[in-house]
Amino acid sequence: MSKKKITDSGSKKTDDLKKFVVNTKDTTMTTNQGLRINDTNNSLKSGERGSTLLEDFLLREKITHFDHERIPERIVHARGSGAHGYFELYESIAEFSKAGLFTDTSRKTPVFVRFSTVAGSKGSSDLARDVRGFAVKFYTEEGTWDLVGNNMPIFFIQDAMKFPDLVHAVKPEPNKEIPQAASAHDTFYDFVSHATETLHNQIWAMSDRAIPRSFRMMEGFGIHTFRLINEKGESHFVKFHWKPKLGVHSVTWDEAVKISGADSDFHRRDLWDAIEAGQFPEWEFGIQVVAQKDEHKFDFDLLDPTKLIPEEMVPVRIIGKMTLNKNPENFFAETEQVAFLPGHIIPGIDFTNDPLLQGRLFSYRDTQLSRLGSPNFHQIPINRPIMPTHNNQRDGHMQMDIPKGQTAYFPNSLSGGCPHLSKMAEGAFTSYEERIDARKIRTRSESFSDHFSQPALFYRSLADWEQKHVTDAYIFELGKCMHQHIQERMLYMIAQIDTDLSQEVAKGLGLKVPNSVDGPVNQSIGADADVSKHQPPKKKIYLDKSPALSQANTKFDSIATRQIAVLVADGFSMKNYKKMKQTLEKAGAVLKLVAPHGGKIKCDDQMEHKVDAAIMTTESVLYDAIYIPGGKKSIDALKNEAKFIKFVNEAFKHCKAIAADDEGEHFIDDTFVSKHKNDNAVLINSKPSDFVIAIAQHRNWNRMEIAKNLPC
Repeated sequence: MSKKKITDSGSKKTDDLKKFVVNTKDTTMTTNQGLRINDTNNSLKSGERGSTLLEDFLLREKITHFDHERIPERIVHARGSGAHGYFELYESIAEFSKAGLFTDTSRKTPVFVRFSTVAGSKGSSDLARDVRGFAVKFYTEEGTWDLVGNNMPIFFIQDAMKFPDLVHAVKPEPNKEIPQAASAHDTFYDFVSHATETLHNQIWAMSDRAIPRSFRMMEGFGIHTFRLINEKGESHFVKFHWKPKLGVHSVTWDEAVKISGADSDFHRRDLWDAIEAGQFPEWEFGIQVVAQKDEHKFDFDLLDPTKLIPEEMVPVRIIGKMTLNKNPENFFAETEQVAFLPGHIIPGIDFTNDPLLQGRLFSYRDTQLSRLGSPNFHQIPINRPIMPTHNNQRDGHMQMDIPKGQTAYFPNSLSGGCPHLSKMAEGAFTSYEERIDARKIRTRSESFSDHFSQPALFYRSLADWEQKHVTDAYIFELGKCMHQHIQERMLYMIAQIDTDLSQEVAKGLGLKVPNSVDGPVNQSIGADADVSKHQPPKKKIYLDKSPALSQANTKFDSIATRQIAVLVADGFSMKNYKKMKQTLEKAGAVLKLVAPHGGKIKCDDQMEHKVDAAIMTTESVLYDAIYIPGGKKSIDALKNEAKFIKFVNEAFKHCKAIAADDEGEHFIDDTFVSKHKNDNAVLINSKPSDFVIAIAQHRNWNRMEIAKNLPC
């Protein structure tokens, strides 16, 4: 074919495609049927704080189209890791709930847990700055309960109607399909700066919570306010919490960037290896309970999913523990095909009128139908309840059961009336009888309008080093935005949270914080809504600080599962290594020998040792601490490999614990560490127990100001 014909063919193809190009400039919003709409921000409710109505065709069209945008991976939470385990109850809470899960301490309830990132595709890195999904499927004797949450206690939006907008904004920009698994781009911050309800979750995403050290070291939250129902039919509001036994720890952003290159499966591998090694991850399960009569006693609305209940106001009561002790046999069959639905609940648990939760009750089932291809997705082994099921649902694509009998309807006489209905006394589910007397309306409650107070509380509660990380994250993220008006609008929003924070971010961007912005601050309202009713007021201070929000107040008493890089070559000191190894392994740490080459090396006792990683195949960011046992021949060899020097320098820069014995100090003298031997987490010829204490502190953040000026 001639060059001209190829060009003509390309032009014709371009002309054909032009017919399908949609110009969205200066257009009025409509449904897919051309119906003009004046509100795409709020679902149709029975009153401002009422439940979402099934007749809301606008919500269903928007959510349904969104749910079917991707095949076959999940639209969000596509990249996940899973594990099996069990849940044990410490104490009965029969005064709040009749669920056997919460009243029978003799039970051991099987669970399957899926951890995930949100924004990226299945092939994206584990270490993206992102919210992490934390979904637990309880296979209870009363049915399956899915607690589908995140590692942050709030969500970006207040109404499910906005979920497609949120995800469209944070996903790769549609014209160029970049960036992958990242929020640092114009469309996300354009959306955030106009939908101020997002600011609370967004500042959490700028914190270290968005880059956890491992799935095993992050909290989990049910996000929404649910109900607990007891045998008397009494209701209490509840929020669910998972508290990791290892504490809540993160990596630095610089580490996250490098880990993504060194091992993009870092979190997935960490979870798998820990379970295979018998170091089973554990989380304690806690509840925050609020009496029905106290629904309106707070300065925020319990039904607002962008708000948390500070633990200092309502303590978390620990009632049980979850242990993960078995990896999946097949990733696709289990982790990929597992289907979580917030609508899967059991007697003793019920919903509230949280408008985000109400929309999720519809959306998740629709998503699973699209992704798994059949209404019979509950018959896939990982999704099957542990109790037998009986109903009149039949046939359908991929039917795996073989129903017996003549009838598939109720009532009937030909099958003796079976399956028959259960009574409450027999454990049947009944919904909480909430009184409803309201107008049918498309809006949201004015009590949801405070968008600045809780982000400000979160930021005030952070330690100095955490606040510095938030500042740096904003500078990085907004620095990737190409439109100055978006940067300036975000600076104004950040200023409403904290003035000093906005000034530091502005300095990093080379801009000034504007005194005002064009148009309403919050634009997540309907076209005909009273704008003044839905603009966020100035932040309130109903609590000075909430220490529970800071990772500086997490557990620092364990080094279990921590990865310790031991830098060695032929001739390393067996005496020093043996003593350190015994102490660290007794405390639960994992030692990895990092040498100039793979294969085996010999210590000074001429014993052979298997090398875990050659220096050219690994990076310091994959380890939690470094130990150099000494031995002159070994140290001389390490000095000849420049990457060993870089390895230690980088660990020091990331504020990690470093220990060295005997000649190991001579190696330290060739690194940045040489000028900082008085550092609390640099231990030269110290007791192994002191090294354990230093590792348990996770990082020596007092080193941060020194470390930030170091190269590498």
